[in-house]
Amino acid sequence: MSERATREETVNVVWSGNWVAERLGVALEGGGELGDLLGLALRRNPKRAHLLVSNVLGKHVPQLPSVVHGAGYELGERVRALLGPQEARRAVVLGYAETATGLGHAVADGLRDAPYLHSTRRPVAGVAPAGGFEESHSHATSHLLLPEDRDLLAGGGRASTLVLVDDEFSTGNTVLNTVRALHALHPRERYVIVALVDMRSPADRDRLTAFAAEIGARVDLVTRAAGTVALPDGVLERGQALVAEQEARAPASAPPSVPVPARVTRVALDWPAGVPDGGRHGFTPDHRTVLEAALPAMAERIATALDADAPGGGDDHGQGADGDRDRIPAAEHDRDRSPARSQGQDRVGDQDRVRDQGRVRAPRRVLVLGFEELMYAPLRLGTALEELLGARAEVRYSTTTRSPVLAVDDPGYAIRTRLVFPAHDDPADGPGDRYAYNVAGAGFDAVVAVVDSTADTPALHAPDGLLARLAEHTGQVLLAVVPSYTPTPVQEPPVLPEPLRGPDFSSYAPDEVGWLLQDLSDTELEAPTEEREEAIQSGGAHYAESLPVEYQPSPAYQALFTAALETSAARIARAVGTVTETVLAERGPRPVLVSLARAGTPVGVLMRRWARHRHGLDLPHYAISIVRGRGIDATALRWLAAHHDPADVVFVDGWTGKGAITRELAAAIEAFEASGGPAGFDPEIAVLADPGGCVRTYGTREDFLIPSACLNSTVSGLISRTVLRADLVGPDDFHGGKFYRELAASDVSNHFLDTVAARFDDVAAEVDDATKELLAADRAPTWEGWAAVERISEEYGIHDVNLVKPGVGETTRVLLRRVPWKILARRGAGPDLEHIRLLAKQRGVPVEEVDDLPYSCVGLIHPRFTRGATGADGRAVAGGSPVADGGEAVREA
Repeated sequence: MSERATREETVNVVWSGNWVAERLGVALEGGGELGDLLGLALRRNPKRAHLLVSNVLGKHVPQLPSVVHGAGYELGERVRALLGPQEARRAVVLGYAETATGLGHAVADGLRDAPYLHSTRRPVAGVAPAGGFEESHSHATSHLLLPEDRDLLAGGGRASTLVLVDDEFSTGNTVLNTVRALHALHPRERYVIVALVDMRSPADRDRLTAFAAEIGARVDLVTRAAGTVALPDGVLERGQALVAEQEARAPASAPPSVPVPARVTRVALDWPAGVPDGGRHGFTPDHRTVLEAALPAMAERIATALDADAPGGGDDHGQGADGDRDRIPAAEHDRDRSPARSQGQDRVGDQDRVRDQGRVRAPRRVLVLGFEELMYAPLRLGTALEELLGARAEVRYSTTTRSPVLAVDDPGYAIRTRLVFPAHDDPADGPGDRYAYNVAGAGFDAVVAVVDSTADTPALHAPDGLLARLAEHTGQVLLAVVPSYTPTPVQEPPVLPEPLRGPDFSSYAPDEVGWLLQDLSDTELEAPTEEREEAIQSGGAHYAESLPVEYQPSPAYQALFTAALETSAARIARAVGTVTETVLAERGPRPVLVSLARAGTPVGVLMRRWARHRHGLDLPHYAISIVRGRGIDATALRWLAAHHDPADVVFVDGWTGKGAITRELAAAIEAFEASGGPAGFDPEIAVLADPGGCVRTYGTREDFLIPSACLNSTVSGLISRTVLRADLVGPDDFHGGKFYRELAASDVSNHFLDTVAARFDDVAAEVDDATKELLAADRAPTWEGWAAVERISEEYGIHDVNLVKPGVGETTRVLLRRVPWKILARRGAGPDLEHIRLLAKQRGVPVEEVDDLPYSCVGLIHPRFTRGATGADGRAVAGGSPVADGGEAVREA
């Protein structure tokens, strides 16, 4: 058996935590492979003296790169099995700086398709933090989150899982702080915590369970081993005293161990363009694919440089395969370069550098040394080099660190030697010492130092810098620089306006609804109905570019509204309750109601009142503009995504006609996401009445009179229909609307709401039965109404479905805001059509009774309108302005 094999066998017998355990009484309890995974060391830290030193993390203890990457990859595979392939693809993995940046990346590799992000302690100019959290026990507490894609942490809504990766799970404080901070921004239903070891106490385990219940999320834990650390009383004070005693007798940094320091050679990696150096700004599956393909060639360049520049290898000038690598002279030092070693360093392996006439005996020992948070890139270079060299060399991997740890050269202590050198990446917290552990005296014939370009500074090459320190302890030093990834500059999003609220905008109470509109009350937008119709049909203007004149209804029509409201209040209350209960059952306990202004707004207010009355819920409610042919208000959607989880948003409307707005909304959401808008909005609409069979979520599919359809702004908070005109609405503005304060004397908006809400208790039992029945039923849209509209359009020679308006609500709108041609009424329809017949009479429009109509009525807009054609025969109604029973003309819905 060789001397090295004998020594390694001996080392394996001695646990690298014995020295601390014997002096302080610290013990690992848990058995299994816990002792193989962890050793113990001491550090100067006011919060925790002991340090668990991982043997498979690749931070403090040089380890085979395949072992380090494999440990994380296996954990990732277990998470993938836990979540299932589909959810694993939607997960986002978050690793902790600095120790778990490489581990977290390896876990993401094991999930295969998950993007990766790690926290960082290095601020990056031009990149605003998307969040942060504290690590209470660490010597450096603040963690920043700097994703290039600001939506990465949102993860596509509540259904996506966040996987948090740390090297050890000790108290759980760090994870709880992280989840608490991120859950406030982007609530999720599931979190998975991944660690190499779970070292929590029983009390900490109970605390995590209680925390999961508190936030209403599932929290899973995946670890390789579990146990606890037994700490006797007074261990912190005794540990601090022991550290002070050892530091007083030991040198701060290991003295040189080779007679002549090595020269330093730069090797060009040819890192693939566009691939980040790690997960500081996010790392996608596409990045992973490109990197995997490039790794073998980069490993080949390193191997060529190792062969060319090894003592006795290559030529006198160190020219390798590239032929033009820069030669970096090792720094000259004032320190004694005698070959004398500190006590015990021969044990670590320097005598294994056996030279024969200037040549190194194979196999060589090569260390790939990463740099603080830059763990994954050097790790993968190490795995590729390990695979390439095979038996020709023993490749190990570790990284430098910010963490100060006591070094004790004893077989029973995890940190045998340390190199101390100044920080070389211009850290935000100022200059300070950095460390490389178990490198000095470890018998490495070559060290490949891998840093990012940000850290390739004069301090790295200084006489007391990292490269000079490494050159004192090995025969060959290579420097490989990975380009620091610079996120694409993102233009800061504009400051979004805040919602308008009553009484400054609308007659609704401020908590009833927030209007995602801009106030155009002082702008002249009204035009006569006939002018608007002609412009719309001729293609000269869009209907949303102007407003019809808001005339007051006649006393007879107001009386009809009042009677209809009294008659139908219970019916409406029943539909409100049913649709609200369905939404609460299927879309979560706290949906965000977003009504489509303006017909949807009274319904949204009523749904909010039902949720508060029956369940004590104060649901957020906003009104948003959607315009047929122009889409939804994208600025309003961005506002919603900035303040709420898009997955919680439920769009609300009053009723469906043929389903045009249903289709418009689906297309608008798809276009919004395709243009880079936040994803996760569900385009399904919840409506009070769905006579056209266009949606899944509704209160009823009966076509009946909803009194709010009878009036215009005076039943909708005194707000106009919405306006979208290029000279008034910029790309970052909300769509516009007007507040008709002058109509306050005729306002019945709150009377309508109060009358319906007063019937909530009366219909509660009916609502429970109807909801139960609906939830169990097949509610798939039939689009029966759309088929009827297409048939009517052809039968009546209209050939334009946009001019066919089915249902009581839409027919009312035709009579109030457009130029009607004729009204189709289902034969036998009763009181629900009284107001329709009255309006039709006032406007001189014939009412034709027909059979086989899925709606109570259908309104037909004049298909060939010119300025004088307002009646059924194309001739103007007497006086050119239809008058309601001697009162003012009745217009706009």
